[in-house]
Amino acid sequence: MTIGPAAQVNSPAQHPRLGLRLTVAGWQTVVLSVMALVVLTGAATSAALLTRTDAVTRELTDNIQPARVSAYRLQSALRDQETALRGYVIAADRQFLGPYEDGQQVEHEATSNISALLVGDRANLLADLNAIEQAGATWRGSYAQPLIDTVTPGAPTVMNIGTADRGKAEFDRIRTLFDAQNAHLAAAQNVAVDELDAMRSWRDRVLIVMVAVFVVGSILLAWLMRRAVTRPLAELAASCRRIASGDYTHSIAPQGSKDLRQIARDVDNMRGRILTELDISRLDRARLKMQTEALDAQAVELRRSNADLEQFAYVASHDLQEPLRKVASFCQLLEQRYGHALDERGIEYIEFAVDGAKRMQVLINDLLTFSRVGRVKTHEIVELDATLDTALGNLVVAIEESGAQLLRGAGPLPQVVGDATLLTMLWQNLIGNAVKFRREDHVPRIEIDCEPGIGDNQGHWMFSVADNGIGIAPEFAEKVFVIFQRLHGRDAYTGTGIGLALCKKIVELHGGTIGIDTSNNNGTRFWFTLPVAVASDEIPVGVPEGAHR
Repeated sequence: MTIGPAAQVNSPAQHPRLGLRLTVAGWQTVVLSVMALVVLTGAATSAALLTRTDAVTRELTDNIQPARVSAYRLQSALRDQETALRGYVIAADRQFLGPYEDGQQVEHEATSNISALLVGDRANLLADLNAIEQAGATWRGSYAQPLIDTVTPGAPTVMNIGTADRGKAEFDRIRTLFDAQNAHLAAAQNVAVDELDAMRSWRDRVLIVMVAVFVVGSILLAWLMRRAVTRPLAELAASCRRIASGDYTHSIAPQGSKDLRQIARDVDNMRGRILTELDISRLDRARLKMQTEALDAQAVELRRSNADLEQFAYVASHDLQEPLRKVASFCQLLEQRYGHALDERGIEYIEFAVDGAKRMQVLINDLLTFSRVGRVKTHEIVELDATLDTALGNLVVAIEESGAQLLRGAGPLPQVVGDATLLTMLWQNLIGNAVKFRREDHVPRIEIDCEPGIGDNQGHWMFSVADNGIGIAPEFAEKVFVIFQRLHGRDAYTGTGIGLALCKKIVELHGGTIGIDTSNNNGTRFWFTLPVAVASDEIPVGVPEGAHR
C-alpha cells in the first residue's frame, strides 16, 4: 500500500532516536563491537583467573598436601625412634634398635621431601622443619645416644626415674614443635583453599556478566531488527506484491534505516524501468510475431527446397553413372576390338579414360553416401562390438593382404544410442585408413582403445584408433576432415578424400567430437567421443569405471 507523508513522519522506523542515519549493518557493528569488547574483557579476566586457579591448585596438590604427608612421616619417624629407645633400654635387646635406625632414615627422607616441596615464600614452614630437625638431633645427641651406650645387651635394667623424666621432657618439646608445624601447614592449606574459593567466585561473576551481556545484546539486536528492518521490509514486501499483482503504477515509499530506504528507492526505480521495458516488450512481441510467421514460411520453403535438392542429387547421380558406365564399357570394347591396331600411346589413352570413368563412379557413390548421412535418424541401443565385427568383416581382404595386427580390449565395448549402419561405416573408414596408409617396411599394427571420458568429455565414452603408419603432420590435423581434401597424390594412395569427412559427420550426428592426437609421433591416433547410453554416468557391465581398455 502507499504510505503518505504523515505516516512516514509518525512511523517508529523514522524516529531520529532510532539512529536511522546509520545503516542496519552500522548498528549491528556497534552492538556486536560492544559485545565483543565485553567478551574479550571477560575472556582475559577468565584466563587470568584460570591461570591463578591452576597455580593455586598445583601449589595445593603438588606442594602443601604432599608436604603435610611428609610432615606426618617425619613426626611418626621421631616417635618410632623414641618408642624403640625405651624398648631397647628396658629389654636390652638389639632388635629394638632396628626401628630406631629405620626411623632416622625415614626422618632424613621426609625432611628432604619437605625441603623440596616448600619452595617460594615458605620461610615459616621451613623454620618449623629446621626447628624439628635441630630438636631431634639435640635429643639424639644429648639423651638417646648416651642412654643407648649405657645399656649392656642381654642385661635388662630398670630405667632411672630421673633419666626417664628428662627424656620425656625433651621429647615433649619436640611434640610441641610437631603441633606448631601441623598448625602452620593447615593454615597454609586453608589459605590456598580460600583463594581457590575466591577465584571460583570471581569466575562465576564474570560468567554471569558475560551471559547478561549476551542476553541484553540479543534483546537489543532483536529490537533493532524489528524497528529498523522487519517493519520496513514488511511494507516493502507488501508494495512489491501489489506491483507483482499488476499495479505497476504504485509508487514505493522509502522507509526504515538508511540502507533499506536506498533499497526501496532502487526497487521503485526498477519498477519504473520494468514499466518502460514492458511497453517496449509489447511492441517487440508484435514485431517478433510477424518475424516468426515469416521464418515459419521460410522454413517450409527451405524444407521443400532441401527435399528437391535431395531428389535432384539422387536422380543426377543415377543419370551421371549411366553415361560413365557406357564410357567405360565402350572404351574397353574399343581396346578389345581395335587394340591390335593401336600403338602403346593409344592403349594408354583408353586406360586413362576407363580409370577416369571408374574414379568418377566411386566419387559419385561416395558423395551419395555422404549426402545420405543424417537424412534418416535411427535412435536405438547399438552394440559397438557388433558394429566393429561387421566393419572388420568388410575389410577382411585388405587386412589379410597387409598382414595387419588388430589389438582389441579384453572386455566388451560399451553400448551407445545411435545408428548401427553409420557406426559400422565409422569403424570401417578409420580402420581402412590405418591399413591403407601403412609403412612399406612395417607390419600394420592397429590398436582400438576405450575409456570413460573425463573433464569436458565427462558423460561420454572416449574411443581411439591408433596405428603405426605414415602419420599426419599436426598442421593438417583439421584439414583432413574437410571433404575432398587429400594429402597425397592418387598415384601413391587411392581414395576420394571423403572418408574422414564422413567420419566427422557421423560422430557429430551422434553428439560427439572427433580429432587427431597431435602428440602421437609414432603413426596416427584418431580419437572420437560418443555419449553414454544411460541418463546417469553409470558404467555398463564389463567396463569398470575409470579403467583403460
